[in-house]
Amino acid sequence: MSSGNNKKKLGMGLVMMAAFAVVLLLMFMPLFPGGKGGAKQNGLNYMDNLYNSISKDSAYYIPQVTKESEAYLGKPVTMELVMAANLALPAEKLAQNADLLLKGAGAQVQVQGDKLSVSGGLGKVIQGALKDADTMFHNKGEEVSKLYGGANAKEMLYTWWALLGAMEKSLQKQKLFSEALFVDRVKKKAVECAYNYYKIVPESIGERWGIVLFSLIFYVVYTMWYGYAVMFLFEGTGFRLEH
Repeated sequence: MSSGNNKKKLGMGLVMMAAFAVVLLLMFMPLFPGGKGGAKQNGLNYMDNLYNSISKDSAYYIPQVTKESEAYLGKPVTMELVMAANLALPAEKLAQNADLLLKGAGAQVQVQGDKLSVSGGLGKVIQGALKDADTMFHNKGEEVSKLYGGANAKEMLYTWWALLGAMEKSLQKQKLFSEALFVDRVKKKAVECAYNYYKIVPESIGERWGIVLFSLIFYVVYTMWYGYAVMFLFEGTGFRLEH
């Protein structure tokens, strides 16, 4: 390869890499609308929020799961539950929150530290979790908070998630496998989903198809641009990139 050709490719590589860096810098600058409190946000957060909004519109399984839960109405259960601590909440606090949730769903509860003795209707407890999850999915956390004496709504929804996990283990020990499997479905398809999408406003992809299409094309072109820039830099310095 001639020296002149090397210099030409090196120059192209440098220009392309510089353009790549400029675009990358712009992506990290607060130039896009939709941030908290009306503030600007960077491009990565903008796209992340956009795709979260679009995915929320197609992740609403709660009505379906609620209909399925009717099969468990009138089924009495007795469970010994142990709440597991996490980085945010100690086990005892989770147990106290769970006491509120279970009693609100009509169950009889005794609490001792991180342990709960529970008896009541499985269907009613499940539908209590589904009702709160549905309220939170629609970003009405203040209603959940009011229902439990001003408690933090997200904390209570997380408690439902932890509580359902403990219920699943107890039901499995009793060899109530069908019930345990459905409790896990409620946990993942309703409570976990509502927790992750809380405060996100759903949008239809049909309404934002233009920006979605642009983002996909941009991603492909931007990735290829970087690849060619690296290739020209290597070839411009005398290296040959081969298959």
